[in-house]
Amino acid sequence: MSAFALSSSAAAQQYGTQQYGNTQGVATAIQGAATGNTRTVLGERYIPNIWVDPDGCEHWVMDDGVKGYMTPHVSRQGIPVCRRGNVCGVMNSDQFFSTNSHSISRSGRDSVANFFRSASASAFVIAGHTDSRASDDYNMRLSYNRAATIASIASSVGARVVDVRGYGERMPIASNNNSVGMSKNRRVEIICIR
Repeated sequence: MSAFALSSSAAAQQYGTQQYGNTQGVATAIQGAATGNTRTVLGERYIPNIWVDPDGCEHWVMDDGVKGYMTPHVSRQGIPVCRRGNVCGVMNSDQFFSTNSHSISRSGRDSVANFFRSASASAFVIAGHTDSRASDDYNMRLSYNRAATIASIASSVGARVVDVRGYGERMPIASNNNSVGMSKNRRVEIICIR
């Protein structure tokens, strides 16, 4: 048997397993590949669906009852698509952080700690955001570092933080064309998992 026939036979066996799902299917696929005749067996249809994980992010799901597939639903920029309905706290970064800094003031630290002590959630996801004034790389680092600072305060008071994310300037809630919009975009969101 030549190397070409072997690789073709192995491909047919793999295709047969995926297409037909049993030994008969494998034999039929190998025979079909050898003779040039193939047949398709119609089985259950894949039903695509969207599954939302506990922190509100969507995943594409397809399942035929035998084997399932799942992949995160992301935007064109590669950002996970998450439902914002479970945001339980939004902090304006200007009130807690100095410009270009992820260090928080003592009063800000106390305020954040009190929020986590009183929140009735089983876990939290912390997401940092910036305006668009600096480079994308810089904003991604700054937003993550600010979210990580808030997460460390949450952990210090016994709150369970399951994820920390930095989105930089990629998810604005207002226009970055004026100072009012930019100040709204400089924020840290706390997503509550109940």
